Amino acid sequence: GGSGPSGAMAAAEVDPAQVLELPQGWEARESESHPGNIYFFNVYSRVGRWQKPDRATAIPQKVRASHILVKHAGCRNPKSHRTGEAVTRSADEAVEFLTGLQTELMEDPERFGELASKHSDCSSFKRAGNLGSFGPRKMQPEFENASFHLAVNEISGIIETDSGFHLVLRTA
Repeated sequence: GGSGPSGAMAAAEVDPAQVLELPQGWEARESESHPGNIYFFNVYSRVGRWQKPDRATAIPQKVRASHILVKHAGCRNPKSHRTGEAVTRSADEAVEFLTGLQTELMEDPERFGELASKHSDCSSFKRAGNLGSFGPRKMQPEFENASFHLAVNEISGIIETDSGFHLVLRTA
């Protein structure tokens, strides 16, 4: 549930001076499971962590990422590249399915490629979800923001785009 950096938390009452020191996209929030303790949440990558992000951390010029895309009936192109069939699941069902994959990846992040090959609706399923390297303005904004705000080998929270819902793994 909503406990610590892995879940969704209520916003904390934070000293504005502390907030000003955070890099763009980061928020200080109070932990629901540890009241009075602050963690840091990136609104782009949907990742929380206990350690305060470094202001000096520059946004890279290019990243390399893999992803797992789960499409739904209401997305831009509701056809799976993996199965070749129309996608009929609802957005809620897509999120529920991706949440299950997210739980599996928390236990064993090394399975990302395997799960992408088995479940992703993107044509990158053939490459274990690997999208290769890309720079700014090459991907949908929500996806790009997540990719560029992840640390190398970090997996995003669930990211929504017009294509569906994604888990993103930054690989370089």
